[in-house]
Amino acid sequence: MARLGWFQVGLLSLALAVALGAFGAHGLQSLVSEARLETWHTAVRYQAWISLALVVIASWRGDIAAPVFWCLLLGMVVFSGSLYALVLLDFPRLGAITPLGGVLLISGLGWAAFSAKRPD
Repeated sequence: MARLGWFQVGLLSLALAVALGAFGAHGLQSLVSEARLETWHTAVRYQAWISLALVVIASWRGDIAAPVFWCLLLGMVVFSGSLYALVLLDFPRLGAITPLGGVLLISGLGWAAFSAKRPD
């Protein structure tokens, strides 16, 4: 996927994070426990931060390893998605896959840092 596409994916994911944050603050507040609401907010925060990272990395004018984008996207989906599902389905075992998403996020960010080349 071209850099413009990743830039757009990052912005759309950021918009979704804002919507999900609003849903958590207004729609879930009376339906789930305070602990589950905090879990929801953690998912939103990580989605927002990684979405911003995608936008910034896609904007980088130098070279960056292409798999970085996929690593970050997959990590965000697994990390935040498992937390969203945990809250909505009230199924705590889903939390067991959340760390896999975290490993993908850390790997993607580290890979971005080490693969970034200065623009010509």
